[in-house]
Order: sequence, then structure tokens, then C-alpha cells
Amino acid sequence: MPAFEEAIRLGADYIEVDVRTTADGKLILSHDATVNRCTNGQGEVSKMAFEELRALDAGVKSGPEFAGTKMPTFDEVLDLARGKINVYVDVKSVTAKELVTHIREHGMSDHVVIYSGRISKEIQQLDPKLKIMPESSNLEIVHRIVDELHAPVIAFGAGDWKPEIIKVAKDSGAQVYVDRMGPTDNPAGWQSAIDDGADGIQTDRPGELVKYLREKGYRK
Repeated sequence: MPAFEEAIRLGADYIEVDVRTTADGKLILSHDATVNRCTNGQGEVSKMAFEELRALDAGVKSGPEFAGTKMPTFDEVLDLARGKINVYVDVKSVTAKELVTHIREHGMSDHVVIYSGRISKEIQQLDPKLKIMPESSNLEIVHRIVDELHAPVIAFGAGDWKPEIIKVAKDSGAQVYVDRMGPTDNPAGWQSAIDDGADGIQTDRPGELVKYLREKGYRK
């Protein structure tokens, strides 16, 4: 939660959240399938009850100032974000029905993009208003995404950020969001993405990217 609050303060457009389901059916945020790396505990998220997970310290490994930080629930983040920031939902382990229900209940249907993979079609069927964001991967897959899903947003990584794939996505009317984390997460990498047609840039440096976009006149 401290990271999400900081992203809001910095003026980011989105926060990314990785959603998983606990053993007792609660939706909680965890990038990893286990709690081993980021908390003071051990075990698989899917095999642990919500109260077990909430008892863990999810902040101490990031620094003593974050000690006592709890693993956030999906509901808590949707509440925090409403009216302040959009949410990029990375579906790790959650059903389409649960995901759609929580987003609707928090009034966030118009303020999310969902990186959803195999459950994209089901999400669309449950709520056509929701913006799914499948991964382009290669030329064959991006054609399938356009033809079968008519996705409003298409995600790109370093490996599939190629002119011929970008063109298919842009010609369909979709927005394209590209991952620039890692060696290209810098002004040269951001500008290259913009020049190639990126509508959104995923970064680990939101404050610097916001400043760059403002300085260049891409945003107010």
C-alpha cells in the first residue's frame, strides 16, 4: 500500500496489482506464487488462509521503515484507487467471475485494464465494458487477439515490440502498452517507445517518467 500511495502522489496514471486467491477464497495481492521472497513467512499463497497471510510482514524486507506492512487485499486497493488512479490488473490466480464482481462492486469498471490471458474471453462475456489487455506475443497471436477478442488494449514486452506487430494492433484501433522495465527504463527507452506508437509505458521509475512526459509536453 505505501507503494500505491506513492504512485498516486507522483502522478502516475496506473498502479499494477497481481491478484491471487487464498485457500479460503479471498482475493489478495502477490506477484509471486509463494510468500517466501517478499515476506517473513513461507508457503504458497493458494494454500494459505487469508488470516495466515495477513499475519505476515510484507514490508520488512523492503526496509525497516516498511516493517509491519500487510499484504493488501484487492478490495483495499480498489478503494484506495477510486477517484485517484487507474488500476492495471495482472491476473495471476483468480476466476473471471470473482474479478469482475469485485471491480463492479467498487465502481472501478471504467478505470481498469486487465492483463488476463486465458480468461480474457470470459471477462468480456461477463462485462463487455471492461478493458482486457492480452499480450501480443507474436504476429499470429496479435492477429488472433484482434479478430477474436477485439481487445481495446494490447500489451507488449521487449520481445514482441516489433513494427509489424505494433502495426496490426494500431490498425485495429487498440491502444498499445509496452513494458520498459529493465535496461530500457530510461529517457532514451521511453522516447523510443513513444516514437514507435506506445500509448502506455510500464516502468519502475514512475516519478521520473511523469517528469519526462511533462517536460516533453506529452502530458500536463
